Formats: sequence, C-alpha cells, structure tokens
Amino acid sequence: MPRVKTDSIRAFAKHHFRHFNAAVIVDAAEGYEQLIDAGGKMFLSMAGAMSTAEIGLSLAEMIRRDKVHAISCTGANLEEDVFNLVAHDHYVRVPHYRDLSPDDEQALLDRHLNRVTDTCIPEEEAFRRVEAAIRQVWKAADEAGESYLPHEYIYRVIRNGSLEEFYQIDPADSWIVAAAEKNLPLFVPGWEDSTLGNVFVAQHVRGEIKRLETVRSGLHYMKALIEWYKETSIATPIGFFQIGGGIAGDFPICVVPLLRQDMKAFDTPLWSYFCQISDSTTSYGSYSGAVPNEKITWEKLGASTPKFVIESDASIVAPLLFAFVLGE
Repeated sequence: MPRVKTDSIRAFAKHHFRHFNAAVIVDAAEGYEQLIDAGGKMFLSMAGAMSTAEIGLSLAEMIRRDKVHAISCTGANLEEDVFNLVAHDHYVRVPHYRDLSPDDEQALLDRHLNRVTDTCIPEEEAFRRVEAAIRQVWKAADEAGESYLPHEYIYRVIRNGSLEEFYQIDPADSWIVAAAEKNLPLFVPGWEDSTLGNVFVAQHVRGEIKRLETVRSGLHYMKALIEWYKETSIATPIGFFQIGGGIAGDFPICVVPLLRQDMKAFDTPLWSYFCQISDSTTSYGSYSGAVPNEKITWEKLGASTPKFVIESDASIVAPLLFAFVLGE
C-alpha cells in the first residue's frame, strides 16, 4: 500500500498520534475545532514560562485568526513576551543547564543573566529597557489620578510605539502584540510577583509613584472577568484551554462557581470544553494535578463537558495542537 501523505501537521498527527497522550492531542484539537465551528469562544489560561519558550510563534496567529478570545496568564508570561520582543538577540541559551554548578550560576548572575531553565533573560536589554518605557505610562496615570489594570499599561506601551526601535523579532510572532491589536481581554492574577510588579512597588516605595492604586489588583481582574463571562456566555458556549496550572488556571475557572454560588446566578452556563496540558502528577490537594472530574464538584465543569488531559510538555504540545487547529 502507498504511504499516507503527512505533509501537514494535521495529517501527520492524525496518522501517527493514535494512542496515549498523542491520541489525546488529536481528540482535544478536534474538540477545540468543534467548539469554534459551532460559534463558541475559547478562553486560554497560560502558566509556566511559555512566553520565554516563544509560544508567540503559534499563539499570535491563534489570536489573529480568532481561535483564542481571552487569556489569563501569569505576570511573568505577560511581561516575558515583551522582553523577548525587545531583547531576543541578547538572550543566552544554556543547553547544559542541568549540569550547572553554584559557581556557574553565580557567573551568569555576574553577567546580569536571569536563567529560566535553558534560557537566560538579559537584565539590561530586557528588564530595564521595558521598565523605562512602562515607567512613563505609569507616571502619567499616577499624576492624573487614574488607575488601570497591568495589561492595559502593556497595551499602551505596545500601541504608543515607544519600544518599536528595539524590536528584535518579527512583531507578528509576539502574542502580546497580536493581543494589543485585537484589544483581547486579558486577566493577570498575581501580577505583583512579576519583575515589573516588583519594579512598580519599588518605585512606589521610593516615592516615584505616589499611589499603589495606579495599578489595579487581581480583585479588579475578577470583577472584569465576571462581566466578560456574563456577557459572552449569553451568546455562546465558552471553552477553557489550560496550559500548566497554578493561579493562571485556578483564578479564571472559578468565575463560574462565583457566579452560580456566590452571586446566585444559577442559570450561568458551565465551561463548555476543558483541556489541560500539564506534566504535574495527579495528586491529592494539587490544583495543577487535579483530574478534570474533580471540577464537577465545584460547579466548574459538567458531567458531560468534553474533558481532555494531555500529560506532556506544553512547550512541545501547545504549538502542535495550535498548528492542528490552524489547519497547518
């Protein structure tokens, strides 16, 4: 028999990914497509260091082609896509990171390189370059007595062009640029533990920023998420696609029980699709390692909600699944 042509990622996956985690990739991708084709929306939660893993290479196109309609991410993922945008050529990869001694790590610190697994982010070209640009929009809002959410300041920096001279990648490969162009709803719980969150607090303590309220908190994000979910779910089912675990996932998925149980909005629809890519071990008490059925008891998912868990490395799986959904 002639060999099946697998000259597209979709064809390759459907031909080769037949069992175990590989098969779930295909199942989850097809479920994703079914939701979108039926007029549904997809909410993406993103933990880990996916921006430093350059997830923008695939996620930006997902955003541009209306395959992702809102994102919850850590503060690190919000800022690290911008860092990569303006300092990519100064990043240092350390393939032998597993073999680094304490002295090797100190040598990286002495070079002002901040390591994320095998990738080192350069402090001056990334952190300080972005800090200089965002400080201006923070101070302008502070002096005007205005308050905005963390991602709204990032959007302002992208839109005002203050960083364009430093771009070192094609902005088409930046998911935050795509998000800013779409004015995509973003939710960034726990932003204060990010590098820029630390910088903001430092500037407040030094007296450069007068009001902590200049940047709104996670409570404001939850309020915004309530409004987004209420408005969106009236017209369309909403799926939940989760990369990793932690606050990026737990924060937004809770909006449904909040509405149904705390606000007594009992007709609020549950999430209509769920997929998680995670290498966390299934365990007791771990959100990242909780199986989807546990979410039924919290009124996040229903018994009949399509549920998929891909136990693998998201930096490998997510681009493959996105390419499948994009028809590549």
